[in-house]
Order: sequence, then C-alpha cells, then structure tokens
Amino acid sequence: MPSSADPTPLSVEVDRYLRHLAIERGRATNTVAAYRRDLAAYSAFLAADGVMAPTAITAAHITGFTQQLRTRAETPLTASSLARMLSTIRGFHRFLLDEELVSEDVAARAKPPKLPERLPKAITVEQMSALLAAVDGDDMQALRDKALLELLYATGARVSEAVGLNVDDVVDGDVVRLLGKGNKQRIVPLGSYARAAIDAYLVRARPILSVRGKATPALFLGIRGQRVSRQNAWLIIRAAAEKAKLELEISPHTFRHSFATHLLEGGADVRVVQELLGHSSVATTQIYTLVTADTLRDMYTTAHPRAR
Repeated sequence: MPSSADPTPLSVEVDRYLRHLAIERGRATNTVAAYRRDLAAYSAFLAADGVMAPTAITAAHITGFTQQLRTRAETPLTASSLARMLSTIRGFHRFLLDEELVSEDVAARAKPPKLPERLPKAITVEQMSALLAAVDGDDMQALRDKALLELLYATGARVSEAVGLNVDDVVDGDVVRLLGKGNKQRIVPLGSYARAAIDAYLVRARPILSVRGKATPALFLGIRGQRVSRQNAWLIIRAAAEKAKLELEISPHTFRHSFATHLLEGGADVRVVQELLGHSSVATTQIYTLVTADTLRDMYTTAHPRAR
C-alpha cells in the first residue's frame, strides 16, 4: 500500500474502512489486522495496474485479483483463505457504496469458492482427561497451567478470550465472563474441576507471580508476572500434549471443539451450546451435530446385531 506520507484516495478510504470496523463495528484487534493485510495485498494489486482511486476499480479488477491469488507461484491461496480475502474485499466495496463514494458495488457478484465441509476435530473424554492430568503438580507453573486448561475445557473459550480474562471476570467462583468477537460478553458456568483448579491457582500461585511484574488485573500470569499471551497458551498446550503422549495435533481450538462435541453427546440442546460458544448463528454450532451423528452411527454399527 502507498505510504501514509503520500496517501492516495484509495489508501485514505482503506484507512477509513479499517477505523469503521474497529470503532463502529467493534471488530477485534486481530480481525482488523487480518483485514488490513488483505486490503494491503488488494491495494498493491490495484496500484500495479495504475488504480489509485475507488472510482477506478472495476469488476474486472476483482476477477483479476482473484485469479492471481489462485494461480500465483508462491503459495497460492487455499479455498478457505481465498474466501476470507474475498469477504474482506466485498465488505470494503459495500462500505464504499454505503458511504456514496462509488455509484455501484463492483464486488457484489464476486463469488467465493465453495468450501468443503470440515468437521471440527475433537478428542475423546478419555484423551481430554489424560491431557488435563498431564499438568498436575504443586509448583506455580503447574497450578497455572492446570487452571488454564481446565477453564478452556470447562467453558469452550477461545484462547484469546481465556488469556484476556481478568481476575474479576471469575464471578463468585461459579461463572466466568468471556469477552468474545465483536466485544460481545457472555456468561459461562464453571464446572467443579475448573473451579477447584482456578481456586488453587489464585491462592497458591498467582500472588507470587503477580509481585514479579507490574500490577495487572490479568487472571493468568507468566513467570515474570505479565499476562499470558496466546503464544504462551499454545506452548502450554503443546507441552501438555507431549507429556500425555497423545500423538495428536492438539491446539487451543481442540478444547473448544471437544467442549461442544462432548456437551452434545451428553444430550445438551444445540441452542444452549450456541450460547455457551458465543456463536451468532446456530448454523455455526450445528456442524458439531454432524460429529455426534457420526459417533452414534459408529456405535450403532458396532453394537446392533442387525446393523451389518
């Protein structure tokens, strides 16, 4: 993109759109950063064709940019990445039209690629128990790791939501306030295992960790007293998976997927799970019902005398 020292009409509107997303739409910082990267690539493509103003963009430019992304020699985009990129561009052009900066939405007919339906990856209850047992211990780090992983599984929180928690977000030890996408807050109960792990961490580890750094309300602290980052959480989970000898790819989202899948397998209503996960649409949550349907089918085939 052109430098801020020499803005073009296009770069000015890109900046306005990003501010609109952050301030008026309440998009998360990471989401805005992803939009910024997408629009930087789009602006660079347009600049190479001499396009410096939104009014000069045509539907042919959208098609050309999409084709370039699909066929470029260096790591062509996957279908999901291309769909996300096109979503960013379509949103930008809708913004231009809404602001009456252009007379038509040239991206309106740009269709994202059809994505294969991917089922969430969940682990079994037994595997989750082994993973959580791998962080048992009485030292400060073990107490913190146990509290973090128990909370992830108990609440289905995204990793960014978990590390963003403050001590006051744990309400009366029974529920936790999570701040999700779009700054939407939701209340999620804590199970007895998570409550016990968090209580042990708050009493026996966090007071010691907190004096090692600047005062912070963060719930989960690192060894130097700072808020645990998303990267730290990934490393904690990876170390626990290795210690549990699970020979599986375990990520923070594994906890979220397992939370939803295990609830549905236990008979929870899909709309309740939707609320707990913070999904804006029940359609997003319903993909987990496909996982449980597959499990039921396998159990039926194995157990019923006339299933095979």
